[in-house]
Amino acid sequence: MDSRWTASLGVALTGRRLPASVAAWARDAERAGFGSLWIIEDYFQPGAFTLAGAAAAVTERITIGIGVVNPYTRHPAVLAMETAALAGIAPGRVVLGLGASNRNWIEGQMAIAFDTPLQGLREGVEIVTRLLAGERVTYTGKCFSVHDAVLETPPPALVPIVLGVKAPRALALAAEVSVGVHCSIMTSPAHVRRVRRTTGGARDDFTVLAYVPMAVGADGRSRVRPVLARYIGALHGQSLLVDAGFGPAETQALRDAFLARRPAGDLVTDDMIEALAVCGTPEECRRSLSRFADAGLDVPVAFLPPGPPVPEQLFRLHEALGAAWRELAARPVSRRTA
Repeated sequence: MDSRWTASLGVALTGRRLPASVAAWARDAERAGFGSLWIIEDYFQPGAFTLAGAAAAVTERITIGIGVVNPYTRHPAVLAMETAALAGIAPGRVVLGLGASNRNWIEGQMAIAFDTPLQGLREGVEIVTRLLAGERVTYTGKCFSVHDAVLETPPPALVPIVLGVKAPRALALAAEVSVGVHCSIMTSPAHVRRVRRTTGGARDDFTVLAYVPMAVGADGRSRVRPVLARYIGALHGQSLLVDAGFGPAETQALRDAFLARRPAGDLVTDDMIEALAVCGTPEECRRSLSRFADAGLDVPVAFLPPGPPVPEQLFRLHEALGAAWRELAARPVSRRTA
């Protein structure tokens, strides 16, 4: 996979101001030196492909990542169409993240069948991969089918596909059909190690990336607390947090606050910050990044907390940590089966 972004810091562009600001922020991310920028798609927030297209149109070097979309709300054939269009805007600069999403959004809120999500993801990856490769595809699956379908304008360059997954069977699928795993926010070094162990037989350039809350500065810890409170509450009980050492008993209070829509940053412990975020002085941040590198993470994707304006955060973050991460990523240490 292209080392311009797989050995560099990435950044996720998020927030209510994103539709109006995505072009300017994308240019800032590229000027700051980030190797990739990522567009998250959570329902019911602005759609990823429109935002990614706007970012792609105003940049020249930075990789544009979709992280992640699913084959239910867009049929795999439509996903291939959208991805091919994006890759036409930014040839060789697109990475597609695919996942199964979750039952609440897909079945609970949109009444789309969600009976076999792993099978649906497998079929979606096959259809998208073959269409992006320029094949004429006829495929009949349990979840999705296409008949005599071919893209009129396939991508001019390969589009890598990574899977946004975390369960053992889904990680095994990622090792089989994709070039990497896109780990969720609230990833810890311990979770990265589990991903590496489960996908240990994958190709040598198999890439593991993850969203990581990052804040450089004396106020960094206080700024990441509300982010951690929100996502720990949302992901309460999931294996991602258990991997980090925070089982349901440790996160129940944050879950209660999340459901009640109460601020809960004061409930986030120092241990949670240490395991799930990169924050503090530049030296403290570099030590935290070193733990992720030792665990086998290839691409930390900065998730910016509230605070200073986004452009200021982008330049400060990359100035403090960009070169440090490149050095960590280049260390002659085998991290593939960490």
